[in-house]
Amino acid sequence: MAEPTVVVGRVARAHGLEGEVHVHNLSENPDRFAGDAVVFLEDGRPLTVESSHPHGGRLLVRFREIRDRTAAEALRGRFLVVPESMLPELPEGSWWPYELEGCEIFTEGGRSLGILTEVLFTPANDVWVAKRAGGETLIPVLEDVIVSVDVEGKRIVIREIPGLTTPGEG
Repeated sequence: MAEPTVVVGRVARAHGLEGEVHVHNLSENPDRFAGDAVVFLEDGRPLTVESSHPHGGRLLVRFREIRDRTAAEALRGRFLVVPESMLPELPEGSWWPYELEGCEIFTEGGRSLGILTEVLFTPANDVWVAKRAGGETLIPVLEDVIVSVDVEGKRIVIREIPGLTTPGEG
């Protein structure tokens, strides 16, 4: 696929004999796996959702192109992606988690906490993982913590938090 893509799911395993698969849904778009939606394998092969429904903490998805267990088993562990152009528009001041990876995180005082390498999704709030040579810092994504996010400049500024961002305090 010529355009950059975003991972929206991962196939966990086959289910039954008729080609259904368990999918870990990694998309925040509630319609991503609705009937007639199209997602792609990493190699660009399109898959059209025939049906889906929640099942045991995952989605149980039937793709039109996958008609038996053998074909479904071949998808185990594969990532499902969509081109960036298929993502919905976000409100001003919002961003997609994948856009933040690679940003350097600084405190208001200018101290680097490292490079954002991962976004953890927790029930309370997202958490950014910033890694540097001296270790890693887990940063809660809260309005009171985030000062600014410059996706294009790959720079994030957060408030000083004793015990989290200020060495020796807390």
